[in-house]
Amino acid sequence: MVRWLHQNISGLEAEARLKSRGVHGSFLVRPSKKKPEDFSLSVRVEDSVTHIRIQNTGDYYDLYGGEQFASLSELVEFYTGQAECLQDTSGNRIELKYPLNCSDPTNERWYHGYLSGPDAEKLLQKTGEPWTFLVRESRSNPGDFVISILTPEQKDGVHKVTHVKINTEKNKDTYNIGREKFESLTDLIEWHKKKPIEEATGSHLFLKKPCYSTRVNAADIENRMKELNKKSEQDEAAKAGFWEEFDALQKQENKVHNDRKEGQRPENKSKNRYKNILPYDHTRVILKCGDNNTPGSDYINANYVNNLLWAEGEPPKRFIACQGCLNSTTGDFWEMVWQENSRVIVMTTKEIEKGRTKCVPYWPDVGTNMKEFGRFLVQLMSERDTKEYKVRLLRVSLTESTEKSRDIHHYQYLTWPDHGVPADPGGVLSFLEEVNSMQESMPRAGAIVVHCSAGIGRTGTIIAIDMLLDLIQMKGVDSDIDVQKTIQMVRNQRSGMVQTEAQYKFIYSAIAQFIDSTKHKLKAMENRNATESEYGNLGASLTKMKVTRSSSKNQPEGTVYENLNAGKQKEEVVKKKSSEKQRSSVKKK
Repeated sequence: MVRWLHQNISGLEAEARLKSRGVHGSFLVRPSKKKPEDFSLSVRVEDSVTHIRIQNTGDYYDLYGGEQFASLSELVEFYTGQAECLQDTSGNRIELKYPLNCSDPTNERWYHGYLSGPDAEKLLQKTGEPWTFLVRESRSNPGDFVISILTPEQKDGVHKVTHVKINTEKNKDTYNIGREKFESLTDLIEWHKKKPIEEATGSHLFLKKPCYSTRVNAADIENRMKELNKKSEQDEAAKAGFWEEFDALQKQENKVHNDRKEGQRPENKSKNRYKNILPYDHTRVILKCGDNNTPGSDYINANYVNNLLWAEGEPPKRFIACQGCLNSTTGDFWEMVWQENSRVIVMTTKEIEKGRTKCVPYWPDVGTNMKEFGRFLVQLMSERDTKEYKVRLLRVSLTESTEKSRDIHHYQYLTWPDHGVPADPGGVLSFLEEVNSMQESMPRAGAIVVHCSAGIGRTGTIIAIDMLLDLIQMKGVDSDIDVQKTIQMVRNQRSGMVQTEAQYKFIYSAIAQFIDSTKHKLKAMENRNATESEYGNLGASLTKMKVTRSSSKNQPEGTVYENLNAGKQKEEVVKKKSSEKQRSSVKKK
């Protein structure tokens, strides 16, 4: 089933899920209880839930008038993000932004969820290995699934992909391709690994090598981690799971050939802590106050890193990833902080580890009034210790004009071992919570500066965790996340981000602990609110919306439907191209 389609739940259960696990704009679709062929679209609007009837005539789907669609998926896809098309009778918009996904039907890594046929073909053809397969949801028939298989047959040098429909009997919870019926997708796939699928032509399709997905429902991340931790049945010593995903990342990076010419210039070589860890030219931070007549005066080993996977306009925050300071680069470091108006610095290393200098202090010692770095004076205003990190307040000003000063909040994580990871991600989560709280308190603050020693391992891990947490907090705990894809995106902006398999696995562990903590908080909140109102949307909805309530015997008990048909006199036609035909959409007010 498509993952926003929740089988066998009532209107009350839909409200409970949306209120406890969703955010404004979260939505789900559920079958109608009293008219099985119809569906209900439940949408969270601020703190209430609105329910909209979806009609299934057998020929098309619609919202009881207006635009008609050949499938339920097309209808939902069209209205998602089309806030002008759904309005209550007062003109308030009903936004479909984030699907509240139900759990995957299996934890198997060959399951790719809501993946289109063309995307499945591209993914399989990229492997180039015949009989590689994956399982995905059917977009045209909600509730069914498809096995996509790469065959040896080629056309124009490209392997052909065959798609085999898996039929689902909803009432019996069974799956089948032919006569054999199975209680789970896993059982069906395991059977056909041994017994090939026979096509109508008599030819056979084999399931030899699974194409693994790195996408996972955040709420199911612990189950995914269990799958990734499983050892190979054929070879107990074989590296699998987390190593496979991290190894795929390493191979992908070998194919990236972004220029790093500035860091290789003779005048800049001494400014790099490690000769092979250089910033990409296309994202490097350029110091603008340098002397144009002095070669390399605009150089610092640092890159802008933004969440390019963020789909909601500008990402909530920006980062600068850089190396730890050398004696010769402390002035450049403060030039960058001042230029970018950064007010928060995150340092994930000690100054000295195992007898080796990892970062030269770029702040004065305790008891020292202030210290000069380049053309900046830095004053240590306060210092506070916690169990795992230290917080400093630094006041920075120009030596030529001490009247203009800025307060910089410096967070140094002290218990992250070099070439390792913290024993418990809880400390990192608390650390990031305080960092983000400070950043959010200063709306005009520039990018958060993050560094360790080289500015790629611990730095990349912290940034990747923070980006994934932002996504979950925006879309809810049932949102889809992809750790590998996130790191790949970050690595395209600064090479080598997240250096080890241990750091890769730590990102999963941090997200899992955050999800577990969030679920407990939401459960407690749900229990508190359960006694307040039997119907969560009656109080707010009835005061500002014109609704129809249980006037039809076909309407599910305990639900409220927005009267989207009340304004038919003022319909506005919106043109939309479909792959099948031209359609018009109706804006209802």
